[in-house]
Amino acid sequence: MSKSTVGLVYGGKSGEHEVSLQTAFAVMNAFDYNKYEIVPFYITKQGDWRKGELRQSPFERIEELKLENNSEGTQAALSVLFSRLYGGGESSTKVDLMFPLLHGTFGEDGTIQGLFEMANMPYVGAGVLASAAGMDKVVMKKLFAQVGLPQCEYRYFTRSQWKRDSFELIIGVEDHLGYPCFVKPANLGSSVGISKAKDREELTKAVEFAFRYDIKVIVEEFVDAREVEVSVLGNDEPMASVPGEIVSTSEYYDYAAKYTDGQSQMLIPAPVDSEMADRIREAAIVAFQAIEGSGISRADFFVRKSDDAIFINELNTMPGFTPYSMYPLLWRETGLSYAALLDRMIELALERYASKQALDYNN
Repeated sequence: MSKSTVGLVYGGKSGEHEVSLQTAFAVMNAFDYNKYEIVPFYITKQGDWRKGELRQSPFERIEELKLENNSEGTQAALSVLFSRLYGGGESSTKVDLMFPLLHGTFGEDGTIQGLFEMANMPYVGAGVLASAAGMDKVVMKKLFAQVGLPQCEYRYFTRSQWKRDSFELIIGVEDHLGYPCFVKPANLGSSVGISKAKDREELTKAVEFAFRYDIKVIVEEFVDAREVEVSVLGNDEPMASVPGEIVSTSEYYDYAAKYTDGQSQMLIPAPVDSEMADRIREAAIVAFQAIEGSGISRADFFVRKSDDAIFINELNTMPGFTPYSMYPLLWRETGLSYAALLDRMIELALERYASKQALDYNN
């Protein structure tokens, strides 16, 4: 049986660079190397590309992942990436499919997906539109509103608006949302740049902090709620996993709670009744279809403690993907192993690619 050669892209010019490294190490060790050969592509924090050696077996140590940093430079790496498009030489490795394991800007926002589209290269995960919409929290919320998904109240503004009318914007937040509230960069994930503001002084500092990471900021009302997540998998007919609940010892599920302090707890399946579980799963699929998702996504919800009202928070088109991340754990509980999940993601990528190749691009 011939093997498929999969290009794995990880790292990236993003505040979520280290999260991507964790994901890449886990995925490279989980692949069935009887089916796949792997070509690693590492992107530095400065945006430079590095191509690693063709891998036909898993890593033994995570340090091996970092050795890819010293491999071929940007031009050589990209020449391999485009070998399908331009034919490549004998020394170029033919890549059958790209698997982006990038979180945040320049990886999860439609930019690299557009590169793959232009190269006529099949790739795993959401397409350009869904990636861009899923990364921009404001655009995403507007799409959710179009399909009637309940959401928390929010306000948003750009850096130039803040510089011009910061006092008016603060008054708007206080009048419509009140305190406490959450301040976030509009285009980032993994809780990077997020702060909880309890008064006007903290709000001002939180907005300035968020503007370090993005030119647009979103401010959301505080809801005393449980945090419930659902994994979605599919293209035109997506499926939803059992829901899981995040219980954090922090005031909210911040970066440290997710990745460093080990204090958060995942309850899988979530302790909710079957009727609520079904409602959350149905809402996850509606949200996935609202942004025209494909491949994978994780839908995050708030369940208000006072009355069990369900609010969609966001959809993550490239969720964390270590064996201990919520996305694969939810599928494991639903009956799909980590290795089988990787296979299915590749199948979905090839299905979407084949359907687009069947289109008529002539006049």
